[in-house]
Amino acid sequence: MKDDDIWTRDEIESPCNKICVIHPEVRICAGCYRSIDEISGWSRLSPEARRALMEELPSRAGLLKKRRGGRAARQKS
Repeated sequence: MKDDDIWTRDEIESPCNKICVIHPEVRICAGCYRSIDEISGWSRLSPEARRALMEELPSRAGLLKKRRGGRAARQKS
């Protein structure tokens, strides 16, 4: 049987992990660390530009501050 090229897909590489929440202060996604502009323009970037950006993303994780207790901390008082 011949391979069916219709079902062969060349997906665009993406760091998206389906945790899509934009941090209100830093303005980057809490899941993938991309900015809104980077997310919206992702499909127009070259594969090389996407890979370069994906290498940079982990260094942005520190920009997101962890919450300092929230509701659980208030209930301890």
